[in-house]
Amino acid sequence: MKLPKYLEIRGFLRFLILHNLTKQNYCGDELAHIIGSKKAGKLTPGTIYPVLKYLRENKLILLRQKGRKKIYHLTRKGKRELKITYTVFANIFAGVRTKRKY
Repeated sequence: MKLPKYLEIRGFLRFLILHNLTKQNYCGDELAHIIGSKKAGKLTPGTIYPVLKYLRENKLILLRQKGRKKIYHLTRKGKRELKITYTVFANIFAGVRTKRKY
């Protein structure tokens, strides 16, 4: 299923990465697969790694080397920012119903 242009995942990618890191720590490929599978396609390295770099530079995630794998972890600051984002999303989408007839 191809999503309409206005629903592209790119705008939510920072949020989706942080959200997935609340469940467990992942490497970039695992995050790309998990998030990509929800939109019917894998994310490319050119999409996911710049966002991971941005999140690291802003101290929302940490990178730890485990052998050859780079494992990403959510920081306290990342958890705080994510909690704020959950609240904002809840307020924005509070009145939206999923089984609406058009």
